[in-house]
Amino acid sequence: MHLETLAVHAGTSIDPDTRAVATPIHLSTTFERGEDGSFPGGFNYTRSGNPTRHALEQCLEQLEGGAAAAAFASGTAATAAVFQALDPGDHVIAPEDAYYGTPAMLGDHFARWGLATTFVDMTDVGAVEKAVRPSTRLIWVETPSNPRLKVTDIAAMVGIARRTGARVAVDNTWATPVLQRPLELGADLVVHATTKYLGGHGDVLGGAVVARADDERFARLRSLQTGGGAVPSPFDCWLVLRGIRTLPYRMRAHCANARALAAFFAEHPRIARVYFPGLAQDPGNAVAARQMRDFGGMLSIDVRGGRAEAFALANRLTLVTRATSLGGPETLIEHRASIEGAITRAPESLLRISVGLEHPDDLIADFAQALA
Repeated sequence: MHLETLAVHAGTSIDPDTRAVATPIHLSTTFERGEDGSFPGGFNYTRSGNPTRHALEQCLEQLEGGAAAAAFASGTAATAAVFQALDPGDHVIAPEDAYYGTPAMLGDHFARWGLATTFVDMTDVGAVEKAVRPSTRLIWVETPSNPRLKVTDIAAMVGIARRTGARVAVDNTWATPVLQRPLELGADLVVHATTKYLGGHGDVLGGAVVARADDERFARLRSLQTGGGAVPSPFDCWLVLRGIRTLPYRMRAHCANARALAAFFAEHPRIARVYFPGLAQDPGNAVAARQMRDFGGMLSIDVRGGRAEAFALANRLTLVTRATSLGGPETLIEHRASIEGAITRAPESLLRISVGLEHPDDLIADFAQALA
């Protein structure tokens, strides 16, 4: 089925008891045992399984074309589970440009636990190959990356991993399965912050891991989900499911608006650089055109005048909101270097923009007056 159809129907069914069309929210934390001590309904305790969470996991499996999925309470919890499923002494290759919480997690927490990490520019395939060690077990990919929208060739990373016995995990939060399906390109795991585009309304926190194979390695993730307890509530799962139903059509508008804004910025004399793979001159354009169906709803800009002018521009906007996060209906802007602190690699002149669902002419008008 086409993705538009999957988004509406995957993981859902008519409720057998009430014939309700909308997926029920099962708030119960515990479930009755049968007379023989079994669980005839298939669930025993919500930390280990819940019907609403099961529906979301089935939906995500189908959207990404995977064999199994595990939903978590946040994207960070999902990411942590992937790293924790490795063994102390294992080696991870990760991108230099990435959501700042990921390198912070690897450096501050998992390094003490015994996990080694090498950070490289993943747009340079040769640099990734040089970083491989005998102990390399995971290549972590984020594409397009946060906040400089670097594009990594997923198939090339898979080729390196296959030659070295490693696995590939792709943070697909910015692209979503509507624009990019890493499992089709050979990746082993896909990670999402469902908080962002999948939920789509800025009102839910969540994460997920989708696996190519329901194997022993995924069983580790499932065990961490249950044993660690970082599971989403049934209501949070329901909110993400509701958001997914409109995901393909929302992504079309996000992408169209981002293209319009990127073209505006590319011609403006007060903008030094636009980070957006949909521009022909962007270094990632060719790879993105090959592995993505569209270029996404995120972009970043370098403002002439450095940090001071970047803040001044953000403060002069009237329609666009200064706030952290992305993927919601409203356009958000933030100065990433000040958000990320000492570990940042973002230029002081950089503003990251999550392009929302407003009319593009109104967005361009707001930036035009702020830049005037």
